[in-house]
Amino acid sequence: MNKTANMVIIGGGISGCSIAYNLAKKGIKDIVVIEKQYLTSGSTGRCGAGIRMQWGTERNCLLSKMAVEFFENANEELGADHDIEFKQGGYLIVAATEKEVEQFKKNVVLQNSLGIPSVYLSPKEAKEIIPHMDETKILGATFCPRDGHLNPFHTTEAFAHAAKRLGVKFMTYTTVTGITTENGKVTGVQTDKGYISTPIVVNAAGGYSKIIGQMAGVEVPVYAQRHQILVTEAVEPLQGPMYMGFALNIYCQQSPHGSFIMGRGDDNEPTDLRITSSWEFMEEMAKTCCELLPLLSKLRIVRQWAGLYTMTADAHPIYGGVKELEGFYLACGFSGHGFMLGPATGLLMAETILGEPASIPIDNLDRDRFARGELIFEPSVV
Repeated sequence: MNKTANMVIIGGGISGCSIAYNLAKKGIKDIVVIEKQYLTSGSTGRCGAGIRMQWGTERNCLLSKMAVEFFENANEELGADHDIEFKQGGYLIVAATEKEVEQFKKNVVLQNSLGIPSVYLSPKEAKEIIPHMDETKILGATFCPRDGHLNPFHTTEAFAHAAKRLGVKFMTYTTVTGITTENGKVTGVQTDKGYISTPIVVNAAGGYSKIIGQMAGVEVPVYAQRHQILVTEAVEPLQGPMYMGFALNIYCQQSPHGSFIMGRGDDNEPTDLRITSSWEFMEEMAKTCCELLPLLSKLRIVRQWAGLYTMTADAHPIYGGVKELEGFYLACGFSGHGFMLGPATGLLMAETILGEPASIPIDNLDRDRFARGELIFEPSVV
């Protein structure tokens, strides 16, 4: 193993792999990525893998737009061995309350001003896009045809392989056990396979980012919450877009392989890093789905799984360094949207670490915004 490195990135999901790729592309040598299991074994490999530009804050719109534009050309950019399977079937986001109708109309104005081709639809128009939905349950909807769905395994693999070709070293099945510091600066990373001396550590550890922060004596204001997903048998194509409702608490997408993948939020989910499945989720998810998309009631459930959302108080990520520890950087707290922001995270973190001007300003997405009381609330989340 490497005994020294210019930079160590902790976390082998899409965030860590994208950061490594972007740093290496900018000419940085001796980068090491550490992953305690296999690449994508954490939240990346357990996500729903939907990609959308329809948000209610300018920052999230810009971040996701950057990501979509990258994904549209990622096979060529990364020299992917396997197609990342970016299928742009769109997102149909439905409004179930008058408050949502008002918010969605504002969202479309914002999105259009940023070059995002979303439109506001009546329930009848929405049903033309997903004929098997029950349009009587909604008051309106928005749709963006460039939103879509990706294969998270192929996508992360593409970032990792591109990074390897640029010289990045990956240490899988390696557990970080400590981070050493001296005089307010990072000095190294201790693992179960040995010690790596390094002046820069990037915490991209997803649900474990708070624990990694504690190893360095840094408080990271996030918590990991279980999020479950239900999967049906594969059938012929029935639904092109993702169906999503915030007040209705659902997202439901037919994957390119035919299975329907669906999830919902629940603030009562445990926050103790467990990734088990529950009967309660399966029952509530099935009930919600069958009510809103009745045709799907005929499908058989084949499995369910769980992963971790790393939550912040304002549903925006934490990007950048910390004042009390030089050389320690955070890329975490994505609140369930880390995969879709992967390309943006990689580029923006590389720019931040190298002191370059940011392609999108992220200075107010720093960790200390919570202490300052300068939260940026996102209204469009499940």
